[in-house]
Amino acid sequence: MKRQSLIKGVVGLTLLTIGSTGLAASKLAAEGKRIYEQNCIYCHQADAIGKAGFAPSLTNKELLSLASDKFFMSTIRDGRTGTGMPPFAHLGKKGIKAIVAYLRTYETTPNRSKAVNAQAPSYGDARQGQFWFNQICVTCHGEEGKGYANGVVGTAIGNKDFLRKVSDGFIRETVKHGRSNTRMLGFTGPEGLVNLKPEEIEDIIAYMRTLDKGNDRGR
Repeated sequence: MKRQSLIKGVVGLTLLTIGSTGLAASKLAAEGKRIYEQNCIYCHQADAIGKAGFAPSLTNKELLSLASDKFFMSTIRDGRTGTGMPPFAHLGKKGIKAIVAYLRTYETTPNRSKAVNAQAPSYGDARQGQFWFNQICVTCHGEEGKGYANGVVGTAIGNKDFLRKVSDGFIRETVKHGRSNTRMLGFTGPEGLVNLKPEEIEDIIAYMRTLDKGNDRGR
């Protein structure tokens, strides 16, 4: 009887802990939604779906799967120099963490950021990558990936603040598979905009890295 009582007690405590953790996470996400609607909704729209040519979606399933909390938090904190994304460091770590918790409520697939960021660095040829970039990527992302500033619909993937926060794996997976429900389609396979070979994708990554020499590859 004592053993049964002990087991019931442990199970009850575990369920209580799980329930408390879930409640805390729910409250944090609710606070994040409030902060988001006060600070972010004007550009990133309701439900953070974004607006082509103006601000990217933050709740796209591929982005949520590839991006770590560190990526989101540092981007919100630091902003993107030379773009319409200002720094929000004044929200404090707690406020920024709450926004990320809110964005995570839109997740529909497992987070792969740790494995993606651990992928090997690009082995590509930057000169060949520049050719492919100019042939394929410039149309949406502008020359040197300057994004909206060039009057295009794509984000500033050549922006130094972006490049310093993402790994080669992050870029690789995005080029391969794209972002559903956006204009960024994948570039591999028969359904891709262009069926790029793996080495051609590596070349594009190598070229993108030349747009910001000395970055730390976002690990």
